[in-house]
Amino acid sequence: MNLILQGCNTERAAIDGIVALAQAQRVSTIADHAWRCEGITYSDALKAQVDAACLALQVDYAFIEAGRTLADFKLVAMDMDSTLITIECIDEIADMQGLKPQVAEITEAAMRGELEFSESLTRRVALLKGLDAGALQRVFDERLQLSPGAENMLQAVHSAGLKTLLVSGGFTFFTDRMKQRLKLDYSHSNQLEIIDGKLTGKVIGGIVDAEEKRLTVERVCAELGVPTNQAIVMGDGANDLKMMGVSGLSVAFRAKPVVRAQASVSLNFVGLDGILHILN
Repeated sequence: MNLILQGCNTERAAIDGIVALAQAQRVSTIADHAWRCEGITYSDALKAQVDAACLALQVDYAFIEAGRTLADFKLVAMDMDSTLITIECIDEIADMQGLKPQVAEITEAAMRGELEFSESLTRRVALLKGLDAGALQRVFDERLQLSPGAENMLQAVHSAGLKTLLVSGGFTFFTDRMKQRLKLDYSHSNQLEIIDGKLTGKVIGGIVDAEEKRLTVERVCAELGVPTNQAIVMGDGANDLKMMGVSGLSVAFRAKPVVRAQASVSLNFVGLDGILHILN
């Protein structure tokens, strides 16, 4: 196995203890603040030790089979809210109603896996009843920002010939615009019902929950004629775990503990483009 270590401003000397802990046979520099430690004998005990050491140093790590590259994959599937972008759109929409604390509390419980996602979305959307639909455009224009490293990651993914899927428990108003802006290949999310320029507090059709996210990844892979183990899936919340579970590489980005515990790779400090160093 290789062990990839990377940080935002980490210097080489800072990782010496982790290199020694992992008993690396060779260490090479991948990029500024990123290194590949080769010849690692992996064990769960070693991972636990590396995890604790890296957390203390604010360094991200990944154990990965030697030789794996982006070319091993055909699809990158991404959650949107708090993964591809920095905000939870529904929380910011609710802020236009003065309801952000109430909605954000439900969002957090759902992302931690403490509340079933469909129920949480139904409850949150109901709180938006009567809001002028113009609030959606305001959130997009004023508050929506890409996560660090997103554009670099997508540029590399597109250059390598991989297809891209944005699959979200959020809303088509945002995913459609992100798909067009970032030239993504596929998107799937929930559609808010709007009548006479006002949100009704309902969504149209079925809810894109954890199961639907998994099915969407499977459908797109089937359309591409590739197995799901040729998909990289990125997410941050409990409703991403099912689609991450069918992937060949799952990436937890600034994620909840329940997601970090089950993902192949966690990026807690560096940007989304940290995946490029892992699959260098």
